[in-house]
Amino acid sequence: MNRFLSSQTKKIDAKGRVSVPAIFRTVMARQSIEDLYGFQDFLYPAFCFGGPDILDRYERQISTLDPFSSRAQQLSLLIHGGGSFFRLDGEGRLMITDLIRDYANLSDEVTFVGRSDHFQLWEPPAFQRMQDAARAQIASAGATG
Repeated sequence: MNRFLSSQTKKIDAKGRVSVPAIFRTVMARQSIEDLYGFQDFLYPAFCFGGPDILDRYERQISTLDPFSSRAQQLSLLIHGGGSFFRLDGEGRLMITDLIRDYANLSDEVTFVGRSDHFQLWEPPAFQRMQDAARAQIASAGATG
């Protein structure tokens, strides 16, 4: 397995740590990901994590733009200003920092959501609502053609 798939809800411990699902740690090991780059999702109230290559991908996209354009500035603001590097501890736990907690509105639980080349952290009810809305929209589009 070389993709982040599925979703799991986990408890955040009293010290603000959460165990990353074993299936996600397996993907990280297979891809030799030691440092995670985490950033605020552009559309959803979720915090995204991927290997350093995800930061490289966004920086390549930014480099194709005029560095003074509003689009380049916006992307840099989101990718550079809304992100940071993270590392799992020796027991496979991720520290839920204030940056993550505030952006994703997390309290005592978090839902890990696989998104193929990265994964996201969601507040569990917010993820359920968004998934239900996406399912309804897809079903509606399928029913109408």
